[in-house]
Amino acid sequence: MSSDTAKNTGSQAPKADVPMDDLWQAEAALIIPPDSAEDLTLHVDVQGFEGPMDLLLHLARNQKVDLTQISVLALAEQYLKFIELARDRKLELAADYLVMAAWLAYLKSRLLIPKVKDEDGETGEQLASVLQFRLKRLEAMRDAAGKLVNRDRLGRDIFARGMPETVLVEKTSLYSGSLYDLLTAYASQRQRQAVSHVQIAKRTVWSLKEARVLLVRMVGDLQDWVALDAFLLDYIARPEDRASAIASSFAASLELVREGKMQLRQNAAFEPIFVRAADRKANDTASDDSGSETKDEA
Repeated sequence: MSSDTAKNTGSQAPKADVPMDDLWQAEAALIIPPDSAEDLTLHVDVQGFEGPMDLLLHLARNQKVDLTQISVLALAEQYLKFIELARDRKLELAADYLVMAAWLAYLKSRLLIPKVKDEDGETGEQLASVLQFRLKRLEAMRDAAGKLVNRDRLGRDIFARGMPETVLVEKTSLYSGSLYDLLTAYASQRQRQAVSHVQIAKRTVWSLKEARVLLVRMVGDLQDWVALDAFLLDYIARPEDRASAIASSFAASLELVREGKMQLRQNAAFEPIFVRAADRKANDTASDDSGSETKDEA
């Protein structure tokens, strides 16, 4: 920092903004050497108007200078003179100025030529509006650049505190809702967690063969009447197998009764079914009687 700059003594001195013209002149000094900067600065002297080309466009946008009244020859002479000086130093700069001059000459010709019906291409008014839009955009960019340059820079204009403070942020949540909102939220949450697929568990089914073997082994030579359910309660491990075991055992008992190996009894409808082993003597007598009858018939 220079000696005439205000030192940081706890209060910051007000800082004046740098004019935009000084900013662009400083940028141009980085490109053009100082000894030749004055020679390469383009000035347009047309009917009392003198200034850089960007100022000419700025005045044209504000309608302070009428483009239809500017001499194209004088404008071309100024550009050609500048190109002669900048040919060996900044050829690309001369090309940019030449393109701008050609475009302004074309715009002037479009404004001077009367309008023709069914004419292709853009009219002079349309070209002027395009130029006005480009100038507004350029002005916005230059203003933004100027604001960025004139902002205070950390470490040069302003200084941060050496020991930063820890900021604690406390948040308190406030919930508002009715009973209907609470029930709706709970129902939607339960619906998301509900089982979407239904699976039926495989049932254990007793076959007739298994029930027949079990009845023969349990009944054996039992001569007393015993309820059919009494044999099955000790062998049924799960309640869901009860229906299948009773149905298969009842069908197997009917098969054993038909074969004469078991007897069934039921006192009334929907009463318990009793079972016992068949009387072998009665079976033998019945078999003998049937055999004798067969011989008599023979």
